[in-house]
Amino acid sequence: DPYCIVKVDNEVVARTATVWKNLNPFWGEEYTLHLPMGFHSLSFHVMDEDTIGHDDVIGKISLTKEAIGSQTKVLDSWMNLTRVDPNEEVQGEIHLTLQLLKHTEKIVLRCDVIEARDLAPRDISGTSDPFARVIYNSHSAETSIIKKTRFPHWGETLELDLDPQELSEEGTVIVEVWDWDMVGKNDFLGKVEIPSACLHQKTLLESWFRLLPLGNNEVDAGGKLGALRLKVRLVEDQILPSLYYQPLIDLLVESVISPAEVEDSSALTMLEEVTTVESRQDVAMTLVKIYLGQGLVVPFLDYLNTHEVNHTTDPNTLFRSNSLASKAMEQFMKAVGMLYLHEVLKPIISRIFDEKKYIELDPCKIDLNHTRRISFKGVVSEAEVRDSSVEMLQSYLTRIVESIVGSVEQCPPVMRVAFKQLHKRVEEQFAEPENEDVKYLAISGFFFLRFFAPAILTPKLFQLRDQHADTRTSRTLLLLAKALQSVGNLGLQLGHGKEQWMAPLHPIILRSVASVKDFLDKLIDVDHDMVSEMPQRAVFLPTVIVKEGYLQKHKAEGAQLLSRFASKKRYFWLTSETLSHAKTPDWQVRSSMPIHCVRAVERVDENAFQQQNVMQVITQDNDGQLQTMYIQCKNVNELNQWLSAIRKVSIYNERMLPSFHPGTHRGGKWTCCLQTERKVPGCSRTHSAVTLGDWSDPLDPDVETQTIYKQFLQGRDKLRSVLYSVSSVRSLQLENGAECKVDHVKAGQSLAIRLLTAIEDLEQAHATFQGRGEEDPTNVILNQ
Repeated sequence: DPYCIVKVDNEVVARTATVWKNLNPFWGEEYTLHLPMGFHSLSFHVMDEDTIGHDDVIGKISLTKEAIGSQTKVLDSWMNLTRVDPNEEVQGEIHLTLQLLKHTEKIVLRCDVIEARDLAPRDISGTSDPFARVIYNSHSAETSIIKKTRFPHWGETLELDLDPQELSEEGTVIVEVWDWDMVGKNDFLGKVEIPSACLHQKTLLESWFRLLPLGNNEVDAGGKLGALRLKVRLVEDQILPSLYYQPLIDLLVESVISPAEVEDSSALTMLEEVTTVESRQDVAMTLVKIYLGQGLVVPFLDYLNTHEVNHTTDPNTLFRSNSLASKAMEQFMKAVGMLYLHEVLKPIISRIFDEKKYIELDPCKIDLNHTRRISFKGVVSEAEVRDSSVEMLQSYLTRIVESIVGSVEQCPPVMRVAFKQLHKRVEEQFAEPENEDVKYLAISGFFFLRFFAPAILTPKLFQLRDQHADTRTSRTLLLLAKALQSVGNLGLQLGHGKEQWMAPLHPIILRSVASVKDFLDKLIDVDHDMVSEMPQRAVFLPTVIVKEGYLQKHKAEGAQLLSRFASKKRYFWLTSETLSHAKTPDWQVRSSMPIHCVRAVERVDENAFQQQNVMQVITQDNDGQLQTMYIQCKNVNELNQWLSAIRKVSIYNERMLPSFHPGTHRGGKWTCCLQTERKVPGCSRTHSAVTLGDWSDPLDPDVETQTIYKQFLQGRDKLRSVLYSVSSVRSLQLENGAECKVDHVKAGQSLAIRLLTAIEDLEQAHATFQGRGEEDPTNVILNQ
């Protein structure tokens, strides 16, 4: 029953769904992680879920930052799982001070072992009993043992007396951390190796050192543990101050607010020329965010759609390719319409998952062994299975279509206006009577085929469900997605395909056509001005709920309370301005905290409440006092989603805390570092940079413009050749005396010069900023 855990430097950031009873699982899950620049490794642990007891570890794959970054494009391959050795599963850091005290007769190596943080839990309590050992050649000394903590404070000085002849620059000082066990051997927690040369260079060496494994003993099991197929891409960007991106932003804005008479010359059309098919989806999403931030997303989509419509001669091929226009519309619907999609589809999707009906129409795939739940009369016939399946599919499909066609008022106004503009352009281009349906098909192709049908097919990827569907439910969803595609095609393709066994659904599909057309007419019956004045900052408007749902709110005090009294179920809402909660979604009285008061959002150690998946939101009140709210999520994915969402809306807050306590203050001490003072600074660094990226990310114009700049930079030579060839060809046509073509060539050349100048200025700015980031070589050695 395998599932995968994704870790960044031993912090769990994602967990896939479990694929039950399968040794060849397919997950097909994708995660975007925003990581700190100093991260070291990305690892994938393949686990076997057990309903009783702890889950079993099957194997793991570890990738260093260097290994991922060395790939020119994308790391995409099958990799054999290796065994998990506890001595390799180390984590955390140790704070040390080292110096050499040279006397006439001897040399003393003094090591102040101050503290450690984020050590691996080795005991069943979720903590460890750590002690440190300093080793040089045959000399060693140990600290005292601190019981039940992953954040020990030693504050001890260890000294090793050395002979002058045994101190060489090739030697190494080793500091090991161990978990003491009363029975059996001690468990390894990590080590630091410091070359003697560093001690000769500096009189006093002080730093936080990352704990390293005992030694890389990973042995490729030759595929005996299985293999995992991964596709990993690392993008490391340097984001410049906003003013450097303004010339490129101006060119992109100019493309849509004052498009050229001859539409071939604009920054957008040139961008499409240099964009590869593989990167087009990312580019489209980035452009949608840029124009949302500028309040110009409707003119942007109108520009691309007009260009696409005017260059299409056969209405049957309209928006059927993966052009920039079709990808931009697809990403736009996800950016502004995901909450709307949830309102429409979630009830019926939940019903399908809960009922788990066996449904099959294809006679070649009907398995009578799966039909016992349908009837208690013994084995049923194929005809009975088919009739039952048709009845259930008709019920589900009717409910889906009714939900969609009844959702005109729920649809975001900006989506409706974009569709209205699209309808207008298609109607102008294909005005012939025989093309009457094209204006409907253009909208329904996006609305049904690229938005609702994919969400029905894979609800987890649209966050409609926490888990992928099982085999039975997945087949039901596939049949419904096929049927909805036919609805979106207005039934025009019915009877022409190979799947004639879908015929029993044809009548209901054809009956839906009239209501779908009526729905589309109402959808575009909208005043354009209702969104023209609206600041379109994607989903991060104050009035828009970024995330909501039931969570458990824990009491910070009262460690001995029974678990049912220690927490309360509350419904939480997160917007860009507040985090609020109430007893139920309909409860009138809400408790709220302003987002600008948030100082940290972090995980809580399992042993603090003896509970998993707990996070803490630390805020500062008007008197400057820190307050902590503890919240429990139902699984690690929900935990990471809430952590990410709150971190993103508070990303620009001032006075964020550099450290925090992963435990709670109970019984007169912190459960993490065992310190008694409640107001003592935190014992662990905050991790605000590790977040999950998704469709609800806040807009960051500088980051998005950097992505577009890189596309232009990669295609600069192609851009030059395309522009020069266009100019020379059209210069030959000037013999006819067409003055407008002369103007166009000049405009195109002028635009090319401005575009290339903007790109080269950004390239120069990056080179300048890069030169300022040189590190002290000694620090590199200490922190490697």
